[in-house]
Amino acid sequence: MFSEIRAVFTRRFLLQNTALEIFMANRTSVMFNFPDQATVKKVVYSLPCVGVGTSYGLPQARRISLATPRQLFKSSNMTQRWQRREISNFEYLMFLNTIAGRTYNDLNQYPVFPWVLTNYESEELDLTVPGNFRDLSKPIGALNPKRAVFYADRYESWDEETPPCHYTTHYSTAASTLHWLVRIEPFTTFFLNANGNKFDHPNRTFSGIARSWRHCQRDTADVKELIPEFYYLPEMFVNSNGYCMGDRDDGVPVCDVELPAWAKKPEDFVRINRMALESEFVSCQLHQWIDLIFGYKQRGPEAARALNVFHHLTYEGSVNLDSLASDPPLREAIEAQIQSVGQAPSQLLIEPHPPRSSAMHLCFLPQSPLMFKDQMQQDVIMVLKFPSNSPVTHVAANTLPHLTLPAVVTITCSRLFAVNRWHNTVGLRGAPGYSLEQAHHLPIEMDSLIANNSGTNKRQITDLVDQSIQINTQCFVVTADNRYILVCGFWDKSFRVYSSDTGKLTQIVFGHWDVVTCLARSESYIGGDCYIVSGSRDATLLLWYWSGRHHIIGDNPNNSDYPAPRAVLTGHDYEVVCVSVCAELGIVISGAKEGPCLVHTITGDLLRALEGPDSCVLPRLISVSSEGHCIIYYDRGQFCNFSINGKLLAQMEINDSARAILLSSDGQNLVTGGDNGVVEVWQACDFKQLYVYPGCDAGIRAMDLSHDQRTLITGMASGSIVAFNIDFNRWHFEHQNRY
Repeated sequence: MFSEIRAVFTRRFLLQNTALEIFMANRTSVMFNFPDQATVKKVVYSLPCVGVGTSYGLPQARRISLATPRQLFKSSNMTQRWQRREISNFEYLMFLNTIAGRTYNDLNQYPVFPWVLTNYESEELDLTVPGNFRDLSKPIGALNPKRAVFYADRYESWDEETPPCHYTTHYSTAASTLHWLVRIEPFTTFFLNANGNKFDHPNRTFSGIARSWRHCQRDTADVKELIPEFYYLPEMFVNSNGYCMGDRDDGVPVCDVELPAWAKKPEDFVRINRMALESEFVSCQLHQWIDLIFGYKQRGPEAARALNVFHHLTYEGSVNLDSLASDPPLREAIEAQIQSVGQAPSQLLIEPHPPRSSAMHLCFLPQSPLMFKDQMQQDVIMVLKFPSNSPVTHVAANTLPHLTLPAVVTITCSRLFAVNRWHNTVGLRGAPGYSLEQAHHLPIEMDSLIANNSGTNKRQITDLVDQSIQINTQCFVVTADNRYILVCGFWDKSFRVYSSDTGKLTQIVFGHWDVVTCLARSESYIGGDCYIVSGSRDATLLLWYWSGRHHIIGDNPNNSDYPAPRAVLTGHDYEVVCVSVCAELGIVISGAKEGPCLVHTITGDLLRALEGPDSCVLPRLISVSSEGHCIIYYDRGQFCNFSINGKLLAQMEINDSARAILLSSDGQNLVTGGDNGVVEVWQACDFKQLYVYPGCDAGIRAMDLSHDQRTLITGMASGSIVAFNIDFNRWHFEHQNRY
């Protein structure tokens, strides 16, 4: 459906500008190749004017879809966001790959990522040692001095009719992509189809990470860079399908990929490799690698000086296949050569890429604006006590600076709510009825909205909820712009939308056959879609779409008063009590009162159940990261960490009844709070405890993090809000640099 299209990119195919890639709301994409560029333009003007999506700070217009990669790079705000550290190195590299024409839909133009580590032999890896990191200012071929001399001599002594080059093979080809991904489908089938239905010789098959690194430092025919999966897909290293790939010359059968000694399992390797990619050593050099792959050192005199010249048929504009129409055999031969030698990305800039702003100071700043003597004063920024003693059961910190109303929205158990304005400059203006401690150190301005309980602007949701519903944090959702609050649990089996400005009811949404028990929200990065999921006592979940016009819409968008759900998710046998949705991955994870937890796609397909140990059968809270890790809290203090593919990665038991859990934006850290009033921070991958905050005088009912991940705001059973300093960077350097 055209209504499902979220982004349209022009693409190259065989170095010709004749293709389109279309991204859909269901997180899939399709690539079309057309006869010529004129047809591409006609097709773009027949499609919705979505541009290249909402992610890159570009207008949603057809002219943007037809812009050159260099124009997209120049007009986007992503470089500035990367420099300011608003996005990660991984996200920025995916952006560059995407606008430069790299796509998962063409193996010959697969996204390219750098090798960043050099130490794959040691029992322990120290991420504070510069020698463990690759020099990103040099291409793979120039890292080994002896091999660099070989390539330089080849270039200088070139005596063929074609333009000279350092490398006759490329850092990214269809063959190298299949080499890395040979163990998982559909790439196994692609590999076999391309190689006479046989696997490669065992000595050449990807069988060990250290072996592959050594090979691309010594073999003059191997200059392969990596693919993004090295930083997020541990399954690629496991021969889970049991393929027989033969024995190497040393007699060892090729099965799972041999990992570095410092990685005990594939998940460890991916996590540590990703941490290395996001490290300060890589951040300070990454712009130089970008210059080689996407920038001014990609071609021309600068490329020659940098030992970075590849076969001439890898570069954009090197051949016009239409001019060979009169010579089909020659055209076919050149097409085959392009397919075999690879394609360089489109050149995005012809001047040096700007470096990333330094973040080293983040590690050495004191924890709070003033150096206090005791831990409580270092950790607790402020305490806010409301006139009402009703427990604060939901906290939503939508504090991005570009919002019209950056705020922390708090909702109490009695459904009294307040929109507490957030300011990015230090300073707090108090309001009548509040007791503030150390308030001048909190970057929040708290309005007295919650105290205004009379007149037309009352701030209490008075509609009757079902008497059997236990009000908790999962009964509410606040939209990303803080303008609307969604509430469930009503006796008429609806959930409802209220204006946070006026407190007025704006929409009633029906669909379930029983009382709605929980809600969740997530927004996608590319299309900007916002999904709402509602779970119910009828054991089903409904997926809804929240429109830019600020209401729930479904398959009948012309009738917003009676929307139909986008998808119905079934499979549970008991009441749904917790749910989390991740629009980035296109998944919904839900837990039933008596278990289990199920994973669905946002289109309604049931993928799998997440089966924990025997003691983990009653799920109560779920948090999922965009990296595909799912933390589930079960009754009686039990926690489990699952991969998106259902593998149990870690488990723990704590002496507390957790009421709120959340993951940091990078998915590396888990924050928990419960009835004993203690906030604890854990390393999500293995539940190693990183920090324990001083205990509060009441239980914790809800939590959220500010957009910069520097402030944790908790809602208390006493009706108070407590704001904590939180410093994931410091804990990273204290606990996570040595493996």
